Amino acid sequence: MKVLLQRVKEAKVTVENEITGAIGHGYLLLVGFTEGDSEKEIDYLAEKIAYLRIFEDEAGKMNRSLLDVKGSILSVSQFTLYGDCRKGRRPNFMAALRPDEAKMLYERFNDKLRTYGLQVETGIFGAMMEVSLVNDGPVTLMLER
Repeated sequence: MKVLLQRVKEAKVTVENEITGAIGHGYLLLVGFTEGDSEKEIDYLAEKIAYLRIFEDEAGKMNRSLLDVKGSILSVSQFTLYGDCRKGRRPNFMAALRPDEAKMLYERFNDKLRTYGLQVETGIFGAMMEVSLVNDGPVTLMLER
């Protein structure tokens, strides 16, 4: 499981000219799954994301979590995180989990994030999506399990 996390001032996802999810300050998460991913990876990364301290405190140090700042999450499924570009000029996506299995894990992951009391907005799994964001920092981290 991979999650590309971006700290944002705002973000939204649009499908066929309709906004399906939008947040103010918080995280934009691009989420991908591979063979062997399970509840174990979901639990680990959901907790990591909820408590990761990457918001500034009064002293300007990254010392506050998403929960501390009452931020939100925009979660977007992203199988291309498992694109392999080492050979040729076109990515190979063989490491990405099959869509039916990935969708189930993606929904469980979002539900797990909500158990921490977080507001979680989403795109539409498998749809062609337009994602807009105002990066904050910028702060961008790759989380893997």
